Amino acid sequence: MRLGRANLDRLPSGIRRPAYDVSRVTPGIVHLGLGAFHRAHQAVVIDDCLAAGAPGWGIIGASLRSPDTRDALAPQDHLYTIAVRAAEGTAYRVIGSLIGSEVARENPARLVARMADAETRIVSLTVTEKGYCHTPQTGDLDERHPDIVHDLNNPDAPRSAPGFIVAALARRRAQGLSPFTVLCCDNLAANGHTVQRIVTQFAALRSKDLGKWISDSVAFPCTMIDRIVPETTDADRAAVSNALGMDDAWPVMTEPFTQWVVEDRFSAGRPDLAAAGVELVADVKPFELMKLRLLNASHSALAYLGYLAGYETIADTMADPHFARLAARVMEEAAVTLVMPAGTDLAAYRVSLLQRFSNPALHHRTWQIAMDGSQKLPQRLLGAMQERLSRGLPIATHALAVAGWMRYVTAKDEQGRTIDVRDPLAKEFAALANEAGPVAERLAPALLGVAKVFGPFGADPRLRDAVTAALGRLYAQGARRTVADT
Repeated sequence: MRLGRANLDRLPSGIRRPAYDVSRVTPGIVHLGLGAFHRAHQAVVIDDCLAAGAPGWGIIGASLRSPDTRDALAPQDHLYTIAVRAAEGTAYRVIGSLIGSEVARENPARLVARMADAETRIVSLTVTEKGYCHTPQTGDLDERHPDIVHDLNNPDAPRSAPGFIVAALARRRAQGLSPFTVLCCDNLAANGHTVQRIVTQFAALRSKDLGKWISDSVAFPCTMIDRIVPETTDADRAAVSNALGMDDAWPVMTEPFTQWVVEDRFSAGRPDLAAAGVELVADVKPFELMKLRLLNASHSALAYLGYLAGYETIADTMADPHFARLAARVMEEAAVTLVMPAGTDLAAYRVSLLQRFSNPALHHRTWQIAMDGSQKLPQRLLGAMQERLSRGLPIATHALAVAGWMRYVTAKDEQGRTIDVRDPLAKEFAALANEAGPVAERLAPALLGVAKVFGPFGADPRLRDAVTAALGRLYAQGARRTVADT
């Protein structure tokens, strides 16, 4: 038996289910990037809004490339289970806010039409940093990106997230409809402002008037989202299906902690997010930097160095006291660069992060977190390093994290085995690593010269010296010993 609307009343009594009539929900949101993170976070918040009596805010999800999520969820009426795992046990909840799905590359025109429809008031995104076709160091559109080149030549059959947004907004403008809100939920610095710049730059390449209209008329609120969402495994699917007494092909695993901070600026209305626990604020930036520089930076450090040390998950890595101390020291270095609103307890937040990372029930793989490092390093590590150097402060722990990334992207681990490096610049890194060889004095400057990652900062001798020294230690004694000696 498969999870679906007809079977909701057959779920065991301990399984939480939608507290509303799922069949009465109508769409108000189109979400680009129908992955686990969205389904563990924003879709859960909207599920709460629907339960509070807002049936017009259902979600149409869109996968930009792969049909896997659509193929798994469509046969079960887009219902799925969220499994919230803690050391004391797992709580299961069936989510009903997702009411349809599209695969962009199968029928781009249909997705554009859905986004352009007047009932769509929010277009939200979790397409990961690389999905914005931009240069992370500058935050500007990469006009030479293959998808951007394609979308400029095929405006009604786009491939990229900016291409779809601009195509839909252009159609709404032509039809005299008000614009939707573009709500970025990805880990980009000043994510709303960054996406606004990317989208308006792309639109201006199509038409200067269109670019100006989008700049003047469309709201791009900044947001900060915090929830750890590991990859779902076959064992996870089996455990969820056993708990439900029926099959769920695409459940989501997550932790109890969840936070969403949103700049309260929308073009066409919004559901009552505050009633669902969202923090609506005037300025998201302090919270965004707090997460990027404390959670995400330490997560990346644990991922690269933990992987090199042979640890499969973050919890495994944190069980090593030397790596737990590493995470704490990354946070300590970054904390001095943050200016938070009155009443924010950074010390308590740092303690909570260490506890969350140590959750033994959450199997968050180091390899998964290590993906797309070229897109993540500028926001997570480099900004804090620049600020510390500007104050004359050392950057040793952050430099070790960057060196761990460098060692990782050579695509060979400490035993000489191949690492499956998933990164838009993986081929470029591999070529540089092959040319430099396993010599820190050659490899570090070569990678620091990749402008798409490091920009002008890569030429700073203080950065070069710190990272080269850390990389030399990794080559000489391995990740475990280096971290233990740090």
